[in-house]
Amino acid sequence: MALIYKYSIFILILATLQSCGIYKPGTSAKDFPPEPEKRVAKNIEEGRGFQLFKDEKTGGVFDFATSNELWRASLDTLDFMPLISADYGGGLIITDWYSEENQKNDFIKISIRFLTNEIRADALKIQIYTKECIGDTNNCKITQNNSEIETKLKESILKKASKYKQNKKKKKN
Repeated sequence: MALIYKYSIFILILATLQSCGIYKPGTSAKDFPPEPEKRVAKNIEEGRGFQLFKDEKTGGVFDFATSNELWRASLDTLDFMPLISADYGGGLIITDWYSEENQKNDFIKISIRFLTNEIRADALKIQIYTKECIGDTNNCKITQNNSEIETKLKESILKKASKYKQNKKKKKN
């Protein structure tokens, strides 16, 4: 009698698991998009998924350039220097070599990488390159890490960005 009871429980469990639909032999990989974002969106549209939290905009999500205070403050701070690249989508600003008129043999180049949109000290990675030339421009020495300029530049950008954000809040109110 116990053996029949065990077999009936086993068959009941198998029948229950079979009805879950874990394995569907009629599906094909071609029916599903390869990008995870599209698969998630499709599952949510069809009601097969759920979200615990709504998508909050956090670090790494870049808003349109005019509404991003850090981006605007960086460009305003570096407006006197010629830019080689300003890639908003990649979060990168690179200036060209710059020299003041009275210092013909000393050049500076700045690279700013945006790590997040939040206005905080670790939101920016700033690299400063200096080039000192002796005589003509063919005999030059390039060095990196001028922490004094980097600190002043970061402070200036963060101050401007916080002012832009305060002004934006005032306009909303």
